[in-house]
Amino acid sequence: MKITISEVAAKANVSIKTVSRVINDEPGVRAATKEKVRAAMSELDYRPSQAARSLASTQSFQVGFIYDNPNAYYIIDMQNGILDVCHQHNFELVIHPCNARTATIIEEILSLVKRSNLDGLVLTPPLSENQQLIFELQKKNIKFVRVISGKGNPEQNGQCVFLNDRTASLAVTQHLLDLGHQDIAFICGDPEHKSSHERFEGYQQALVQNGLTLNPEFLVDGEYSFESGVNGAKQLLSLKRRPTAIFASNDEIAAGALFACRLEGVDIPSDISIVGFENSPFSRQTWPKLTTAAQPTIDIAKSATELLLKQIRNQPTDEVIEFNPELLVRDSTSQLNQ
Repeated sequence: MKITISEVAAKANVSIKTVSRVINDEPGVRAATKEKVRAAMSELDYRPSQAARSLASTQSFQVGFIYDNPNAYYIIDMQNGILDVCHQHNFELVIHPCNARTATIIEEILSLVKRSNLDGLVLTPPLSENQQLIFELQKKNIKFVRVISGKGNPEQNGQCVFLNDRTASLAVTQHLLDLGHQDIAFICGDPEHKSSHERFEGYQQALVQNGLTLNPEFLVDGEYSFESGVNGAKQLLSLKRRPTAIFASNDEIAAGALFACRLEGVDIPSDISIVGFENSPFSRQTWPKLTTAAQPTIDIAKSATELLLKQIRNQPTDEVIEFNPELLVRDSTSQLNQ
C-alpha cells in the first residue's frame, strides 16, 4: 500500500500542512519539527508525489541542466553535484544536452522550459556566456544560475558561480617558470568558451611578470579534446626549437599531448614538462600523472544549484560565489635540465 502524507503527519504528530512545508523545504519550520517529520518519512519509506506537489503549488519542483561541452568527466561531475542538492530538496532534474552553435538555440531552450514546466536552469559555458540567451531568460522571468569563467561587469553577472581561471592559470605557469622553463608552449581550448581566454590571459600575464615575451610559434589553437592535444603537441614537436614545457588548457588536451610525446619517444617530464587544468580523471589516469589546477566541479555544481533553489523560493542569496582552482603538483613536471 502506498504511504500517504496523512500517515506521515499522524506518525510525526503534526499537521498535513506542516509535512507539506517540510517536503517543500519552506522557511519558518522549526529544526526539531523538520527532523521529526523527516524521521517519520524515512521510517514509513514515504516518497512525495511530484505531481501532487505541483498541483498544490505554483512550482513544478523540476530544474534543468543545459549544457554543450565535449568533456564527459566535467558533465558527469556537474550532474552528480546538481542531483545531490536536488535529492536533498525533493527536486527532480531534467538534463538537456544541446549544440550551442545552432541558430535556434535560444528558441530551443525557451521551448524546453515551457514544455517541461521548469522552475529554473543551471547553465554552463558556453551557454552561460551567451548574453542574448541571458537577456531572453530575464525578459521572460525565467530563473537561472550561471557557471562562468572570470567576472564580467557586475550588472551582467546576475546569479552566478564564477571560476577564477586566470589567477589559477598564472599560478600553473609560474610553477613551470620556477622550475627553470622559459620556452613554455600553450595549447588553447575551445575559443567559444571564456575559460579558454581566461586561462591564456593568466599564462601570458605570468610571462610578462617574469620579463618574457610570448613566442608566437608556441601558441597553438585547439579545442577541449584529446585529439586537440595530440595534434597540438605534434605541431610543437615539429618546431626546430621545441618548447621545454607545454601548458594545455585542460587535462584532456594535456593527456593528448602526453600521448603524442610518447609516440615521438619524448620522455615526460625529463624532455618536456606538461601541465593541464581541472583535475579531471584524465589527470590521474595518465602516466606520469599530470600536474594540474584542481577545479572542484562537484562543489561548483552544488553551489550553483543551492543558489538556484534559493532564487526559486525567493530567499536571499549571494549574487556571486567564487571558486579558485589550486595548483596540484604531480609527476608530469620537473626541473629543467640545462
